[in-house]
Amino acid sequence: MTYKYSICHVDKEAIEYKNHPISENEVLEIAKNYPWIEKLKFSNALDQEKVYYSPSLEFICIENKKSLILTAHYGKNKKLEFSIWYRRPKKVKVLFGLLGQKEKMVVDDYWSLNFDESIKYLEYFVNENYSIIEELYKK
Repeated sequence: MTYKYSICHVDKEAIEYKNHPISENEVLEIAKNYPWIEKLKFSNALDQEKVYYSPSLEFICIENKKSLILTAHYGKNKKLEFSIWYRRPKKVKVLFGLLGQKEKMVVDDYWSLNFDESIKYLEYFVNENYSIIEELYKK
């Protein structure tokens, strides 16, 4: 599979889109080497009216359009924490099931992961182990 990604900068309204194809390994390297803590510190130093986003990276599979977003924030005791946002097609009932089901893209979020946990879920994503990610949303 190949991926593209985007970056939400804390101080810019426009999202930066990186549309050139990258590999699974490049996805993991980008996420592991992103300056998460520095970006959070920068965000905290700004006038809060000038903060547009929490530091975030979105990785999109070009072939199936599924995506996983990692978003950094400070959790309890000012420790680095992440939320992950998983976007994928899902069958949903139309008009309480009276009109059957249709497939639409949905996004679910899961909060309070540490760095290693968030990278592990990103690894599941690039290795197409989607069922493991789905288990987060059944709890």
